[in-house]
Amino acid sequence: MKIEVLGIGCARCDQLYDNVLKAVSNIDSTGTIDIKKIQDAQEIVNAGVFMTPGLVIDGCVVSTGKVLSPEAISEQIQERIK
Repeated sequence: MKIEVLGIGCARCDQLYDNVLKAVSNIDSTGTIDIKKIQDAQEIVNAGVFMTPGLVIDGCVVSTGKVLSPEAISEQIQERIK
């Protein structure tokens, strides 16, 4: 699984990244989830995200413009694992 946090480095983007790390630490004990922080504006736009922060899981934009809680992120991950 690949998770990308898209944002230009603002506090909200950093918070979403931290929340992703928390969510993944509760789920992934094998290290099979790859987490990336994307800060390049062109890459963010190419992903279809126009409001940051953005969260992309396996190429699917899950949220834009808001900071999801670790619990909400865990739910999104679990839906894709099933």
